[in-house]
Amino acid sequence: MTLEPEQLGRSKADLAETLRDLRKRAGLTGDRLAKRCAMSQSKISKIETGKTTASLVDVERILRAVEAPPELVSEVMALARMANTEWQDKRSSWRRGLEKRQAELAALESESTEMRYFLPSILTGLLATPEYVRASLTHSPGDKSKTVSRKLERQAVLYDSSKRFTFLLTEQAVRWPVIPASGMAVQLDRLAALSRLPNIEIGVIPGEVTIPRGPLNTFTIYDDRLATAETFTGRIVFQDGRDVAQYREVFDMYAGFAIYGDDARDYLATRVQSLLQDL
Repeated sequence: MTLEPEQLGRSKADLAETLRDLRKRAGLTGDRLAKRCAMSQSKISKIETGKTTASLVDVERILRAVEAPPELVSEVMALARMANTEWQDKRSSWRRGLEKRQAELAALESESTEMRYFLPSILTGLLATPEYVRASLTHSPGDKSKTVSRKLERQAVLYDSSKRFTFLLTEQAVRWPVIPASGMAVQLDRLAALSRLPNIEIGVIPGEVTIPRGPLNTFTIYDDRLATAETFTGRIVFQDGRDVAQYREVFDMYAGFAIYGDDARDYLATRVQSLLQDL
């Protein structure tokens, strides 16, 4: 059996259909395949009907069980990675309403226990002052008042002591003038205050630190189950454990170059003084 790449529809439904077809071609019942893969028959059924998206590990086990040829393995594994990755374009978010995106983020934050944010150029809404939030939405279409309100409402999650937050900021994120100097000074004071909460860690990566790997984009990790990466035109959602683990490795690498606690607060205070002197 040979599948051309264009036939692999790059969707969860196509992955389910492909795996189901492979099982049938191998002459296996769902129960027999489940035993070979050390899975439950109900899980195999959910994977083949698209009710559950098979992880890369699940797909590897199934491919071994059906004795798929090497050339097919690479194609199906590529499809599996695509099925575990979702593209959310910004224009669609605009059409649905930005406040709905805020509801989705609030749900993610509610369901997560440990969240990690890598911020190479701009602050996330959870950390932002009202002025900073409004300015960050300048280029978004339509009425932004509801979105501003939703972003500020989401900040209540920071005070939930059952959750842990780590924010990594580069010097550029600290310095980028989204709002005038007086507003940026207030914004940096807020960062320093939040860093004193026991469940929040804010790290700053100074600009003079030598780091061989450049910061490509903003990304967020929710527990160890999901990661999102931001681009100018949308966001990519990674749900496969291996992708999430890679983002965790990158996060931990950058975290090793950051300063925290009093050192970070002193750094922010110095920047605030510089901003106020320029007024």
